[in-house]
Amino acid sequence: MSSILDNVQPAVKKETKRIIKITIVGLILMWILFAVLHFAMPDKVPLDYTVFLGGIGGGAVAVLNFFLMGLAVQKAASASDEGTARMKLKASYSQRFLMQILWVILAIVAPCFHFVAGIAPLLFPGTGIKIMGIFHNKI
Repeated sequence: MSSILDNVQPAVKKETKRIIKITIVGLILMWILFAVLHFAMPDKVPLDYTVFLGGIGGGAVAVLNFFLMGLAVQKAASASDEGTARMKLKASYSQRFLMQILWVILAIVAPCFHFVAGIAPLLFPGTGIKIMGIFHNKI
């Protein structure tokens, strides 16, 4: 039985691992911020299971989004013509955007998720990549 990851290029695996690390660091920092705000304003900022569940769910969606984008780019690069590649990328973007929108709606509506903790992790991969790019160029 072959693994799902057998056909994934090494570059996609490597960058996805990097995004997982960035997202975990972002989640930890977010939870620390929630803790600080909770101790400063306990009646306004919760620090309960909803914050942690929202963060884990949002982080999983953020990593999955990046991984699926990598797979789409991999498939588009192997396409025979530019039109097919473009269609694959557009379809992937639409599907990934829909996945994120559905997660945002779920994070807002479902009482088991804190909506801010569920939505904020969607921003961690892009922000982390930009921050790492700034520091990588200066070193």
